[in-house]
Amino acid sequence: MFVTHPFDPVFDTRSRVLVLGTMASKASRDSGFYYGHPRNRFWPVLAALFNASVPESIDDKKALLLQNGVALWDVLRTCDIDASSDASIQNPCANDFTTLFSALPNLRVFANGQTATALYRKHVYQDTGISIIPLPSTSPANAAWTLVRLTEAWEKIKTV
Repeated sequence: MFVTHPFDPVFDTRSRVLVLGTMASKASRDSGFYYGHPRNRFWPVLAALFNASVPESIDDKKALLLQNGVALWDVLRTCDIDASSDASIQNPCANDFTTLFSALPNLRVFANGQTATALYRKHVYQDTGISIIPLPSTSPANAAWTLVRLTEAWEKIKTV
């Protein structure tokens, strides 16, 4: 199925780090915001990192991000994908990061998972020269990583 990314990036002038996923999952597209799958650990990890409650509403999720200097987007603007399977991605086309990086030239960039890392390195890095730091995926498919272990690995985003 051909998919166009449905969400704008979330950021403001306080954003110090950018977390990039691959492409909004079907559950995220259906829910209207990033990391909408109920078993994805992205929101619980961020809540644990910043000593906050796990946000439920889109407004609360945006507030958690922005209050803690975190920008959020995905690497891809369009692709062919089966449901939400990163492994099925074909014909990827990256988002244009020019405006975001111009507005926030000191952002440190982190990837939520290996696929986001690889796609960024292949389709974005050569245009920006800004490196990306891989983090373990918060996807429920990455079941080998517990919430505690994920949170420890994601501490890196707080050191910026």
